[in-house]
This record gives sequence, C-alpha cells and structure tokens, in this order.
Amino acid sequence: MPRIVSSLPLPGPAEEWLRQRGELEILGRILPPDRYREAVRGAAALLPWAGDRVDEPALDAAGPSLQVVSAYGVGLDHVDVPACTRRGIFVGHTPKVVTDATADLAMTLLLATARRAVEADREVREGRFSGWKPDYLLGQEVTGATLGVIGFGRIGQAVARRAAGGFSMRILAHDVGGVRTEPGVEAEMCDLDRLLAESDFVTCHVPLTPETHHLIGAAQLARMRRTAILINTSRGPVVDEQALVDALQRGVIAGAGLDVFEDEPRLAPGLAGCANAVLLPHIGTATWKTRAAMGELAARNILEVLDGRAPLAWANPEVSRRV
Repeated sequence: MPRIVSSLPLPGPAEEWLRQRGELEILGRILPPDRYREAVRGAAALLPWAGDRVDEPALDAAGPSLQVVSAYGVGLDHVDVPACTRRGIFVGHTPKVVTDATADLAMTLLLATARRAVEADREVREGRFSGWKPDYLLGQEVTGATLGVIGFGRIGQAVARRAAGGFSMRILAHDVGGVRTEPGVEAEMCDLDRLLAESDFVTCHVPLTPETHHLIGAAQLARMRRTAILINTSRGPVVDEQALVDALQRGVIAGAGLDVFEDEPRLAPGLAGCANAVLLPHIGTATWKTRAAMGELAARNILEVLDGRAPLAWANPEVSRRV
C-alpha cells in the first residue's frame, strides 16, 4: 500500500479515507527539517502543515515514490513548488474552503482593534472599570471608514464584501496581479502608496513570496495615517514585525491586529507589551467546519492522485497536463 505521511492528526473523516487507501503515518508534531527528511523516506504522498519544510532535501529523501504533496492550508511558502514541478509531483492545497473563516477573522481583528475590545475586556477583568465616562477607551469609527485591501484574491474580496455591505466602508484595493472583482464587490484600484495614505484600516491578504516579504516595513508604516490600524491574517513575514513594534510604540499608527507572526510562535521583542495590538495565535481558519473541510480537501487531493488523476485543487498545472 502507498505510504502517506501527515505531521499532525486530521480533523473530520479525512484520516479514515486515507487509511482505506494507503498506509497513513501521523508523525504527531512538526519535526525539525533533518528529522522530517528521515520520516518521509519512501512516501507516496505528503500532507505537510505550515511548519514543515518540503524543500529539495526533503524531496530527495522521499525519493521517486513521491507522487503528491497536498498541503493542509492555502499558503505554499513552505513547499518548493518549482522543485516539485520539475519532478512531476503534484502540489495540492485547500484554497476555497478557507475563504469565509479567514475573512470573518480579519473583520474580527479590525473591529476588536478599532474599538479596543481586548483592552476593555482586560479593564473589566482586572477591576479597573469604575463606571461609564465620556472619554473612556475611545476608539476608531468603523462605519463609513476607508479600508485598504492589499491582495485582492478570494479572501481579500470576501473581506471587502463584508466591510462594504456590513459597514458601508469605502474600499481601496491593491494587487500586483491587478484587481479583478467578483459580482457584488466594488473597489477602487490604486497603487500601494495611495492605499496606505488614504486608508483608515489596511488589511493584508497576499501570499508570502520574495516580493511580499516585508511588504509592510518602516517606510510603508510611515505613509499611513496616525489614526490608522493595520490588520494581517496572511503570513507573518509580510510585515516587518520589529518595524511595526516601533511604529506602535511611537504612535506612528494607532494599532494593529495580527493573527500571524514573523517567527511563529515567537514574537518580536516589545510586541506583547503593545496595548494597541490585538494578537491572536494563528486561528484564521479555526472553525470546526473549515478545519474539517481543509482536511477533507487535502485528503481528496491525495486520493485523486493515487487513483491516477489530478488533485481537486493544485498549484502546478504543468504537472496536471501530463495526466
């Protein structure tokens, strides 16, 4: 039976599906690269998670039996897609099923940061709330504000739809590939500098690539309004985290809401002490429904390849043309 390796247990029925078709091995945790390479030797299919490094050495270790790498998630910065393509290995992922949960969380971060909800919760729990005052914990108005969306794919557009439809927000959009809106999404395309200068809130929804690494750094933060709030639910290294800490401490921007970090699970020095930052532990897709759907799609991608077909969702169509 083909050997299938997943670093972590899969929610929902995905594990049972895979066990019916192959020899499924759950490693139990994210391993260091050298131990991961040992664990994947002879595998026909890999189901990596965000912390796994599926690079040339890992592919070499897996050997010629490897047919498919099916990532649990949409981002593929941890998978060397060109190397897989050169070897004829399919690279699957789970793009469509994560859209709504991630967009919901981006709006959660936006609202929580704007209205200082975490600070307010702490005030109550720690006994500092002494009664209503007209100037107590004042935050930013959301309704009617301008939202700048960096990266206007499925998730970026889903956030824009929520912001415009639910909060009458004006939407500015920037995407290196151009802005192509779906029905019901109205946005004004602009360059990054203008988006940063005119937005009350800026939310990032780009993949991590060499071009987007530190896309938001000290210079970009300085272009934002002092009352502006930055949201990031994409990948941590999209934002220069130390530059963000400096901007938050000096009041260059008003606040930030982060679900991802540059060196997870570690935080940049000083970030945890920023009361004007809402920090979440990478839970963008953390709903029962979405996590189960991710597992099911990641498993189905593997099963399709083992049965001689292309995955249901894959990132290297050059390989699919050979099927």
